[in-house]
Amino acid sequence: MRPNAMRERWASGEAAIGVWVTVPSTITAQAVTGERFDYACVDLQHGAIDYQAAVPLFQTIELGPATPINRVPWNEPGIIGKSLDAGSMGVVVPMVNTREQAEAAVYSSRYPPEGGRSHGPVRAAMAHGGTYWKDANDAVSVIVMIETVEALQNADEILSTPGVDACYVGPADLSRSLGLPPGNNDDEPAFMEAMEAIVASCQRNGVVPGCHTVSELTAKRLEMGFRMITVTSDLVALRRGLTDEIASADSAGSEGGGGSMY
Repeated sequence: MRPNAMRERWASGEAAIGVWVTVPSTITAQAVTGERFDYACVDLQHGAIDYQAAVPLFQTIELGPATPINRVPWNEPGIIGKSLDAGSMGVVVPMVNTREQAEAAVYSSRYPPEGGRSHGPVRAAMAHGGTYWKDANDAVSVIVMIETVEALQNADEILSTPGVDACYVGPADLSRSLGLPPGNNDDEPAFMEAMEAIVASCQRNGVVPGCHTVSELTAKRLEMGFRMITVTSDLVALRRGLTDEIASADSAGSEGGGGSMY
């Protein structure tokens, strides 16, 4: 099997740091995953990516050290199985609110007898080696998203589900479910209590806690106990970089007496 940097980090007790891929461009994907990331997640839920675009993105990610994973649009067996057949080594499943939904995600991701995934790893076997068929159940990560009040209430039942490797917090949906604006609401006690409760449940059940965040909050999330942390996305990094470049150009123009360039 191809080395799996994300799972190697988890096994050593360290945190895996990752990037989100939302743009259907192999050039952009190569640019962001050429950096030191442990995983790169191709977003099929909210990104501008469909299955045909996802396959070359997985191929591009595999050129570097990051483990290719993906977020599926929904907890559906055909979608999950097909993304894994394409070469994804982990599936992030949104809106998992009950143990039954967690069991369904595991079932769709594992070959028999542990699950019901249909055999046909057309691209995955080429990408990850000839023993993929017998190693996949141990190598593929099932990552359930806890992002609602309902999921928070059922966290121990969800995270004690056999086969769940990690949980992933979507701060925007969690915040909205709590009646807050979407995003990382660290100044709101309800949001921080929810985040701490999720980490505690993960630790009780031997599951890796993960979250979507921004680079400025990485140290804080590490201190809280998160061990799967997405620090940026291709589009966020691009927009931030452009904003910084424009601000720098404006400053240079002002200092030179010419005023703003724009």
